[in-house]
Amino acid sequence: MADTMPSKAASTAATEEQHSYDEKHTSEHESVDQNAQEGVRIAEGMAMSWSRGSLIAVFVCMWLIYFVNAMRSSLAANLTPFVLSAFESHALIPVVDVVASICAASVYMPLAKVLNLWDRSLGFSCMIALSTLGMILMAACRTFEVYAAANVFYSIGFAGVIFSVDVMTADISTMKSRGLAFAFTSSPFLITAFGGPKAAETIYEDNWRWGFGAWAIVLPAVAVPMIVLMQMGKKKARESGRLTAAGKSVVNGQCRGFMYYFDEFDIVGVFLLLAGFVLFLLPFTIAASSEDTWRSAHIIAMLVLGFILIICFALWERLGAKTPFVPWHLLRARNVLGACCLSACYQISYYCWNSYFTSYLQVVYDVSISNAGYIASIFDVVNGLNLFLVGFLIRRTGHFKWILVAAVPLYILGQALLIYFRQPTFPIGYTIMCQIFMALAGGAMILGQQVSVMSVCEHNDVAAVLAMLNLFGNLGGGLGNSISGAIWTNTLPQKLQKLLPESVAGDWSTIYDSLDVQLSYPMGSDERIAIIASYAGTQRLMLIAGTCVMVLGVICVFVIKDVNVKKVHQVKGMVL
Repeated sequence: MADTMPSKAASTAATEEQHSYDEKHTSEHESVDQNAQEGVRIAEGMAMSWSRGSLIAVFVCMWLIYFVNAMRSSLAANLTPFVLSAFESHALIPVVDVVASICAASVYMPLAKVLNLWDRSLGFSCMIALSTLGMILMAACRTFEVYAAANVFYSIGFAGVIFSVDVMTADISTMKSRGLAFAFTSSPFLITAFGGPKAAETIYEDNWRWGFGAWAIVLPAVAVPMIVLMQMGKKKARESGRLTAAGKSVVNGQCRGFMYYFDEFDIVGVFLLLAGFVLFLLPFTIAASSEDTWRSAHIIAMLVLGFILIICFALWERLGAKTPFVPWHLLRARNVLGACCLSACYQISYYCWNSYFTSYLQVVYDVSISNAGYIASIFDVVNGLNLFLVGFLIRRTGHFKWILVAAVPLYILGQALLIYFRQPTFPIGYTIMCQIFMALAGGAMILGQQVSVMSVCEHNDVAAVLAMLNLFGNLGGGLGNSISGAIWTNTLPQKLQKLLPESVAGDWSTIYDSLDVQLSYPMGSDERIAIIASYAGTQRLMLIAGTCVMVLGVICVFVIKDVNVKKVHQVKGMVL
């Protein structure tokens, strides 16, 4: 066999080349920004101290964390309808999602402050612990109430984990390459789109609890190497002298009391936001199941109290908060405001119909759990591939607005076509075609929004603007789920009562509450035909609502100002 080992001279040359590469990326800035907050200073110090190998290792760890999240998300999407059917609560899917979305929305700004005030690794570790707790509770739950509580922990934790990873991705990538960096960390969805649905089907046939419990073991195991790398990078930065001087965020030896952090994290604002939106949005989903529907006293009370609390939140943020939950000075920037509003429109539009999509596929087209998951995952596959293309185009051209201008109309077209094709008389291929259109547009919008908000801020504000983008997105998701739940609970029962044959008309409530019961009627039977027609009519209304909301996204795009990201410099050190 030919000798392929490099010579000593070649090895020395390679080492010198590596050192030259490292110096090229770190010599431009000899010290971290002493005016930045402590978490940002630590991030800059680490990036300026580690090698190219460390940078690659961090990206690999972030990819693995995204992989765990993607697989968990795929399993949950495919198993949740059956889990809630086991508790006779299939119709309450949007209720769970609304509460989870609002709770997740309330955590982004406080978490951004933790990442900035103290350390990226601290916030990341706390979210890993919360995610693990949620998965343990999910695997052990025996009632709908425990499931709902577990889902809140679980959703907050994973939202925080992914947000922390996104902030760290921004720390180690230049503005022009950030789209590609986000595309890389999001690429695990390409794999889980195929593996997740089949795994969900296998797990459901055995024991669905393992679909959640297994990740309580896997997630910490994957997260530990990332935490270790960050601690090693911090230690190396201190040893090199880059972190010896304290920035303005350090308290000069004084210990801050409880009230300082109470004000700094705007606990009052968080409570008003969380309580206000939950109380206001939930009635849209649960009113139909109340005895007097919208005339019920508790429904009216929730709506009124929720609305009052939302008004109080706005007044508190503007007049009472010492450190506002929402950084208004950032929101005044056109790119931040436009991208945040576009994110809200997109999430409302998407979640108006998506919650019951896999149930629809199984009932109307009689596909298996795995095949329904594959079809639903088309969005993830096309989106994952498209992110690399969009990231490359942004890096090459330096501009992103033109991508948003093309993406929003394409998404509206795909969703509008779905209104027409979401009927049992059309082959499933038309639904898949619309999914592809929407995936191409959706991925471009998400990446464009992220680049937009980061293109007009300093490194010190990256976590805050990403938190605002996620805040608007989650609130939009909660509102979308509320609209979905309102249409579902006020339309499907009426259609079932009207269309079911007399022999089972009295069982409409049992059929409505359980996907398993719906699937138990054979294709072609009068009962199944009635259920299919009810699903199709209900989904049509959901899609119309979502399409109307997305039209507002056109206005949001024109609020955004185009920026040449090649001229934006935020980060220091060894970065992508």
